[in-house]
Amino acid sequence: MYRLRASQVARPVSRAIMEKYSRPLALVPSRLYATDPKADRAAAASPLARVSDSIKRDHEDIKENYFNIIYGQDYDTQVRWQNQFIWDLARHSIAEEIVVYPAFEKYIPDGEIMADRDRCEHMKVKEKLFELQNMTPAHDEFLPTLNSLWEDLSRHIKEEETEDLPQLEKHIDSEASNHLANSFSTTKHFVPTRSHPMAPDKPPYETAVGLLTTPMDKLMDMFKRFPKEASHSP
Repeated sequence: MYRLRASQVARPVSRAIMEKYSRPLALVPSRLYATDPKADRAAAASPLARVSDSIKRDHEDIKENYFNIIYGQDYDTQVRWQNQFIWDLARHSIAEEIVVYPAFEKYIPDGEIMADRDRCEHMKVKEKLFELQNMTPAHDEFLPTLNSLWEDLSRHIKEEETEDLPQLEKHIDSEASNHLANSFSTTKHFVPTRSHPMAPDKPPYETAVGLLTTPMDKLMDMFKRFPKEASHSP
């Protein structure tokens, strides 16, 4: 536990938020900390790995990050999980746009409509994430912005898991799904780690901009505090 001055202690969470998201922090699974790139690659390389499983694991990690911010007991803890939330969500979103959404367009009938809808939903999330990454937990608008972002994101996650991903798995075989899982995992190591809503959201332009932006984001990561520092070194 980190010792802080009284002025640094985060504001208490409102009763409405506590009732809506009541969940003991002690139940957060230990795998939440498994952000090591080698662990990511090992999971993706499994013969049984499907791209939908890889995406759902990310969704669970991002969800746990959110709850760890909400239930953070002090300012430093909330800052660390805010940085983790931004880091995971930014990488996940861009990797989906580079790897997964083009697969929707390639394999699913009318997949272009699905992919464009998801890109629009991503844009809303990116804009709010951009606001959040420029705040601290002490900011008056921090929790409202975080909860508004999560409302949009959780709706998007539900659509992906119940509609989009089952459709993709239906139209590809296990080998293609595993190949996408590997590509998705690998891509996350080369994309920006912060939100850049003005950047293109389709390859090849998104890929090119990402390669230019990523080094600066990773440099900034070196000066941030995370729940597990070694996982975020460039």
